Amino acid sequence: MSDPRVKPCLDPARAAGDEPDSPSGGETIGDVIARRYNRRDIVKGALGVSAVAALFGTTALAGCGADEAVETDPKTFTPNGFAFKEVKAGVDGTHHVADGYEAQCLLRWGDPIVGGAPDFDPYRQTAGAQNRQFGYNNDYVAYFPMDDSGAFIEGARARDGNERGLLCVNHEYALAPMMFPGVEQPGGDVDFASIKDWMVDVEMAAVGVTIVEIERDGDAWRVVTDSPYNRRITANTPMTVDGPVTDEDAGGGLERLKTTYDETGKDLRGTFANCAGGRTPWGTYLTAEENFQYAFYTDETDWEGMPALGEQHHANRDRFRAYGIPTKGYVWGRDYARFNLDKQPNEPNRFGWIVEIDPFDPKSKPVKHTALGRFLHEGAETVLSDDNRVVVFSGDDSKFEHVYRFVSDGTYKPGDKQANMTLLSKGTLSAAKFNDDGTGAWIALKCGEGKLAADEDFARQADVVIDARLAAKDAGATKMDRPEDVQPNTKTKRVYVMLTNNTSRTPDHPKVAANPRANNRYGHIIEIVPDGLDFGADTFQWKILVLCGDPNRPSLETNWNPATSEDGWFVTPDNAAVDNQGRLWVATDQGANWPSTMRADGLYALETDSEGGPTPHLFFRVPVGAELCGPCFTPNGETLFVAVQHPGTDGVKNFHESDESDESSGGHRSSRTDASQEGKPFDASAPVSFENPATRWPDFKAGMPPRPSVVAITRKGGGKIGG
Repeated sequence: MSDPRVKPCLDPARAAGDEPDSPSGGETIGDVIARRYNRRDIVKGALGVSAVAALFGTTALAGCGADEAVETDPKTFTPNGFAFKEVKAGVDGTHHVADGYEAQCLLRWGDPIVGGAPDFDPYRQTAGAQNRQFGYNNDYVAYFPMDDSGAFIEGARARDGNERGLLCVNHEYALAPMMFPGVEQPGGDVDFASIKDWMVDVEMAAVGVTIVEIERDGDAWRVVTDSPYNRRITANTPMTVDGPVTDEDAGGGLERLKTTYDETGKDLRGTFANCAGGRTPWGTYLTAEENFQYAFYTDETDWEGMPALGEQHHANRDRFRAYGIPTKGYVWGRDYARFNLDKQPNEPNRFGWIVEIDPFDPKSKPVKHTALGRFLHEGAETVLSDDNRVVVFSGDDSKFEHVYRFVSDGTYKPGDKQANMTLLSKGTLSAAKFNDDGTGAWIALKCGEGKLAADEDFARQADVVIDARLAAKDAGATKMDRPEDVQPNTKTKRVYVMLTNNTSRTPDHPKVAANPRANNRYGHIIEIVPDGLDFGADTFQWKILVLCGDPNRPSLETNWNPATSEDGWFVTPDNAAVDNQGRLWVATDQGANWPSTMRADGLYALETDSEGGPTPHLFFRVPVGAELCGPCFTPNGETLFVAVQHPGTDGVKNFHESDESDESSGGHRSSRTDASQEGKPFDASAPVSFENPATRWPDFKAGMPPRPSVVAITRKGGGKIGG
């Protein structure tokens, strides 16, 4: 989700932003905006009130915990404003939350989640212990309300499930230099030989998903460690698969998933690179496999010593390269043959899917749904169409990739979980086409139809979904600037696309000279309005909601409301959510580029309907080197869960801070001395590591590394988050 480092990655998930440009041609969103709008019109404000309104639309997002019981007319609904004193922008070693709110660290990496699990000891880690502890680098968070019997509260009754529920949390990637002592980084590059075999096993146990029961205990939340629902799902968990790849009547495709240890192609093993996700109306969890390519490499190397494709991979060369394979973010392939392309060339085809997990059935086997396509899924936000079909939105988080939508063939039947759990097996996968005139369409990716009809590489639907990236380009979908969360709002029937950035779309890129964001370093947000306000409609209108960046820099051509404070503006939108009042909240991820803004990432409340344009307010700020992920509300909007990922890690070279604390940090000192190893201050000139982190948030104990954590935010004295 974050920006990459050019050299072999400390963080395997970050390099998606540094992939080469799309392997095929195709129209970019920059080309579309270039033709639709004149640069001078935007920068100088010459469009006039009505034209500006047409260009920069308003409304809000749907997200985790939205109160579906409140009836609204999407044609007239206007979200309320916010009422809190925003946090001061800046960067230091701890978190900060708006005045009047409490931020409780609910789950930390290594916390026991089942009875009998050992307490976390960073110097005595084992895979066995990690399998019973909270995983590393938490990302997407979903809350499932429970009734007194422990059952999922479905539909409108969910508004009553605010005291007890299941929390599902993704764990995107492992980071050996920050997880283990003794991992060497000569010259700033990881020495993979110093990553021991036991570390690999811990890494594979630390990724995936955590499911825990939580309950309200007075003014705070607690984990119910003896709950029968608690479990870890890891890179080794048995899984199954369905959809077009398994449909023999349509030509099948299981031969592309078969391995020497699985001759059926159906006995899949593990999930990792779990970025964002979604919740289904019937109470299951969708986890999105994003940067899976970093697990795969070969024994062949190029002149730089990086993995390369040998002659035996010639037939699949374009397919591998379309997904950034091979590379070397992990050394799992050194220890396990399934991650070495030379030994298991089909293994990458078993990742990059949306995985459905039933958190209320601990014995159930997760299912990878091939009908939703294989790409670097950021999320899987799920709503219903007007005729009760299931609609799933997802972005492919890489430069010049696409926005996707899946619509089920069958319809949702409230109360019939068994039937509903087949809905993601059959349907139509589409990719978005943004037209010059502000209209758009979802292009169905079906073998034998449209532009795919003439392509022999897509003679079967199985090949279309396995190679969805290539199919979307052939079909003419618009190439986007790193699409991340794609968030629908059931109150307004709008859909919002978070576009993080795209520095490869330079001024030299074709048809970009007249585009206001030729070098889109700081990202933007697009609003989609489906025709008829039906999520199942195949056509839509689109508008730009926000062009992000510092409004004090005219060259960035931002479009914030003039009322935006110095602390309020943001860059690189990543995740998003709406509360039960229909208000938009945006989480940011600058990666290692935060020094260019001199502000840490955080969660921003965005007033989308304020007169004069969108007005952002900083509500929560993460520690230095971290990003904010997975904002999620309880149904009543009185608890907000957020995930703080990779604290003390990104962009911290030459980081210095003062020794200070304030009420917004809960009284935590943020100095480097307090966050030191045996009293030694952070050495900003040396590589960041387990022994040398920029902060030891959230424990602030000597010898304890920084720990990615889920934070529960509540309002002092009770009440809705944001006012």
